Amino acid sequence: MSFTTFGLSLSLMSGLIWVGLLLFRGQFWRANQRLDPDLRLPDSYPWPAVCAIVPARNESEVLPQSLRSLLQQTYPGPFKVLLVDDQSTDGTSAIAQKIATDLNQNDTLQLLTTTPLPPGWSGKLWAMHQGIETVLAETTQPTYFLLTDADILHDADNLYNLVAKAQQDNRKLVSLMVLLRCQSIWERLLIPAFVFFFQKLYPFPWVNQPQKQMAAAAGGCILVNRDALVEAGGIHAIREALIDDCALAAVIKITPKSQSNRNIWLGLTTSTQSLRPYDTLDSIWSMVARTAFTQLNYSTLLLLGTVVGMFLVYIIPPLSVGLGLALGNLSMTILGLLTWILMTLAYLPTIRLYQLSPLWAISLPLIALLYNLMTLDSARQYWQGKGGAWKGRVYPARYFL
Repeated sequence: MSFTTFGLSLSLMSGLIWVGLLLFRGQFWRANQRLDPDLRLPDSYPWPAVCAIVPARNESEVLPQSLRSLLQQTYPGPFKVLLVDDQSTDGTSAIAQKIATDLNQNDTLQLLTTTPLPPGWSGKLWAMHQGIETVLAETTQPTYFLLTDADILHDADNLYNLVAKAQQDNRKLVSLMVLLRCQSIWERLLIPAFVFFFQKLYPFPWVNQPQKQMAAAAGGCILVNRDALVEAGGIHAIREALIDDCALAAVIKITPKSQSNRNIWLGLTTSTQSLRPYDTLDSIWSMVARTAFTQLNYSTLLLLGTVVGMFLVYIIPPLSVGLGLALGNLSMTILGLLTWILMTLAYLPTIRLYQLSPLWAISLPLIALLYNLMTLDSARQYWQGKGGAWKGRVYPARYFL
């Protein structure tokens, strides 16, 4: 086989893969799974009790916005917020208490400081576990837990909409991929693609169908039914997970074979946002590399397959255009260009979600190359025994789903 024929074969293969992704991968690219903002239940509806569990480790800078947004929810039912201070050294608890006092919400906010992190737990999950166990030990228990990060700025109606969705559709878990911060050049280049790749890996329409085994959630905002959580073994069941949101979704959704799967739902939002900044390439690189190899179950074979697959799907098309022009091969050029157009069109709905210029969609091959390098670096860190580093802790490289 000549070099030209080999290149043409790769171009054709890449194009066919994109046709298959667009037609047969749950229409992930449409980015159309959203909560209905017009969903309203009757005024007399018996709204269930909700308790928000907020793990917080050195979050004093974001709490004035994030905690304030939680304490000012329009939710008409009983609502409490338990902020679990995970050994903070920046006065997180004191700032949280002051915010509640300023808003006259001292009865809504409860503070808890974690005990030292035991072996076999990640810090966030240990904080969540202690918070949930504290609430479960009380006489009056909520129907739902809202598991949310300390850096999430909640829309005033967010909890109302989450509970309305759960109640109307009998969903045991409702989760939102919140709008990630997208202000710096690096954020605009890489953050929407992070959401796009996540949707491709876990097509939201498939997650939202109980008959499919696909399960995923976004850890920044998860409403989960208390009974379903307890039945699944609670946070203890996923205590070693660094990718804890998808692990939680799996234990909630997937029931024993003798039963049908539970209803869960995962969607997108533009009204509830993350305050976490990723201003530099290094910060985004660290965020991705922390768990990329974990997602591959620490498999070298899966790593090689992922790298080759990303290269074939995202990088071959522009290479085909360039090589086709250099060799004067019109077929290779057209195939590469058409495939590049297909991937650009697939990326456009996510770009629109972040209200960016459509021109950013053209850069997907470059973005994929960077994410490939981040994944390889994630494997390198694992092989060097560094595991996943977060908030001043380095965790052993263990993960199960």
